[in-house]
Amino acid sequence: MKKIVTFFCALFMSVALKAQTDVYNKAVLQLQNNYNEGKYTEVFNSFSTEMQDALPLENTKQFLSGLKSDAGIIKSFSFQRFEHTTVGVYKTEFENGVFSLNISLDKANKINGLFLKPFEEENNANVTNGLTEYPKEISAIIFEKTKDFPNNTQLSIAVVQNGKTNYYGIIKQNDEIKPIENQDQVFEIGSITKVFTSSVFASLVEDNSIKIDGFINPYYTFPFKNKTQIRFYDLANHTSGLPRLPKNLDLSNEGNPYKNYGSKELNTYLKDLLKLESKPAEKYSYSNLGAGILGYTLGLSQKITFQELLQRRIFDKYKMNNSYTSSANLGSKLVKGLSVNGEEVPNWDFDILFGGGGILSSTSDLVKFAKAQFDLNNKELALTRKATFTINENMKVGLGWHILKSKKGTDLFWHNGGTAGYSSSMSVDVENKTAVVILSNLSAFSSKNVNIDKICLELINEISK
Repeated sequence: MKKIVTFFCALFMSVALKAQTDVYNKAVLQLQNNYNEGKYTEVFNSFSTEMQDALPLENTKQFLSGLKSDAGIIKSFSFQRFEHTTVGVYKTEFENGVFSLNISLDKANKINGLFLKPFEEENNANVTNGLTEYPKEISAIIFEKTKDFPNNTQLSIAVVQNGKTNYYGIIKQNDEIKPIENQDQVFEIGSITKVFTSSVFASLVEDNSIKIDGFINPYYTFPFKNKTQIRFYDLANHTSGLPRLPKNLDLSNEGNPYKNYGSKELNTYLKDLLKLESKPAEKYSYSNLGAGILGYTLGLSQKITFQELLQRRIFDKYKMNNSYTSSANLGSKLVKGLSVNGEEVPNWDFDILFGGGGILSSTSDLVKFAKAQFDLNNKELALTRKATFTINENMKVGLGWHILKSKKGTDLFWHNGGTAGYSSSMSVDVENKTAVVILSNLSAFSSKNVNIDKICLELINEISK
């Protein structure tokens, strides 16, 4: 009798689990269809009341449009398991990566929880450390943080200390972390571009070409929606109140999201769609759109493209001859970007919003820029490092740079970057004249990409001992 009862209990649980899985599968399929078709209001309507309160419609639209811009559409999903009985975990394949979608439903089958993170298969391979020629402490830091990266991942690392620069290139091949000379190879640097955009801004301020607290509006031939006024200064330190991305970003090319966003689209946004999320100068809110508008407007102010302005004001000045504004024609110089699963992905191209993340460079070139920060007579670079807004007790922001504290209590001027195929990090300690630069072809969508920042900050603290 006991066996019969046990059998029927197991059968009941199996049937109940299947029924629950069917309900969740239906909800995820509906989410996939609405998301892929850009029906973000429909996605919002599938939320529970509590979820809608937590993520209002405009925030939902911004999140989903940003996700599609970066990850692309959902191609497929597969149920993995339930966690805590009500959270369904799905392996979800987007165009530009594979993610783990965690979703929970209330009793009315409304979505009351939604969480997305990169999906990574368990990797139990016995990875070996082939960095025996590197200093022991540096080898240990690098190996521990990179052993779980996909095969063919490269890191190009530069360490500046005591007037010298040492390069530590690595590549993971056949489950071994090995040294490679790649300091002159080119990677997308992502949002580290924002530091250069702000540096161009600072150079124009020092030349009295524009005012640091001047408004961008006079450089446009039309009034902004609701007569909104935007300052250069607020764009440079992410306090403009602008959203992360513009509402009219064309998402038809998810693998290259910024390519087709030109002056026509930006002008339409500023004239008809502009809506600040907070009052200027009151709140820090990181904005790719804001940095892109800053760069574009700087170009307008000088009657040339921002890319030309960047070449003249930064690349030429600091002899950065291995830095580029396009991935075209780079040939073997370019390290190919990788997806979360280690497959090659296309490079990103930028038009109007270039100032938010369009530069490609090498560690050897970025070292030149890092060393230029040590020159205290360079007023324009000093201006970018001046704190302009306190984010929290651990971080302030200058013009482009984020300002952290080292273990010794000195200011660390830091920024990182990420695109579909690359992750980067850069930290400069002006007081001690040390710096660390890391470029990689590890996808920013990988959950392991935080290790790029960890390596950067651990190394700069290590060389400051």
